[in-house]
Amino acid sequence: MPVRYPRPLRPGDRIGVTSPSSGVPEELRERLAVAVRDVEARGYEVVTGRCMDGSGHVSAPAAERAAELTAMLTDPGIRAVVPPWGGETAIDLLPLIDWRAVRAAEPTWVVGYSDMSTVMTPLTLLTGVATVHGNNLMDTPYRVPGGLVTWFDIVAAPPGHRFTQTPPERHRASGWDDWAERPGSRTFTLDIPGRWTRLDGSGDVDIEGRLIGGCVEMLCNLTGTPYLDTSAFARAHAPEGLLVYVEAAGDDALAICRYLHGMRLAGFFDAANAVLVGRTAAPDTPSLTQYEAVLDALGPLNVPSVADVECGHVPPYLPLVNGARCRVVHTATRSEATQTLD
Repeated sequence: MPVRYPRPLRPGDRIGVTSPSSGVPEELRERLAVAVRDVEARGYEVVTGRCMDGSGHVSAPAAERAAELTAMLTDPGIRAVVPPWGGETAIDLLPLIDWRAVRAAEPTWVVGYSDMSTVMTPLTLLTGVATVHGNNLMDTPYRVPGGLVTWFDIVAAPPGHRFTQTPPERHRASGWDDWAERPGSRTFTLDIPGRWTRLDGSGDVDIEGRLIGGCVEMLCNLTGTPYLDTSAFARAHAPEGLLVYVEAAGDDALAICRYLHGMRLAGFFDAANAVLVGRTAAPDTPSLTQYEAVLDALGPLNVPSVADVECGHVPPYLPLVNGARCRVVHTATRSEATQTLD
């Protein structure tokens, strides 16, 4: 059964903005306005939903957030849904989304990361529709470093499109831009060098599979539920196997180790040909590093593990398409990910 890709966006198409998790506080509304104007400058019409309040940890009650997201995903006039960012508790939406209606509707692109993994990864697994794990709406104004693409490039790509991304080999050491003081920030601070790192041994990696994954702290809560059955997805859509990617947002190495162990025991990695691990600023502990946490939990898989991939909370962002076919190459002199939308 083929993965389903939403049709490419064209100028004049409508993009929905809603907050399935955290909304946008008043002091950051100007940054939101900057991001929306950037989307409109590409020729798209932006439709902003009601679930945007940023005064608490969620933008609205769960039923309202689920209804608004379902409505956007099933509205044939909305071609993509791009939340401002993630948050903490999008998990409360999952039993309230009308998955049958979403599955029956014409596919719609969904873009985001962090807590949006809680929604996007199940969306791909349950419906077979590709989703984009990458820079979110509030990050959209940043200029993309050479070698990488933006979500704009992906959602406008034709069926069968193939694109290769190479890491810029620089990233942000720590911190975030103050969007309240500088809402128009457009240049990433990439102030430290860094390459991809093979964790499980030495030697070159050249591996293929279909992409699936997301934020560890979010997905670990879905293990053992119908919303995170990667084995069923592999049987239906990826007999060639999966390239599973994970990234730690902020929890320390001991917590990440526990989460990954639980995900492995629940079968999340059963069809993995390799594991990609996002670069993280999450802390080590005196007895365990983040690298060691991955090896402790996932070493029994006996598949290649490549870390420091730009698919997490450390800028810049290398978008990965859940469901896309991907080839990853990592050698002493070359690192690249080639995705194909087929």
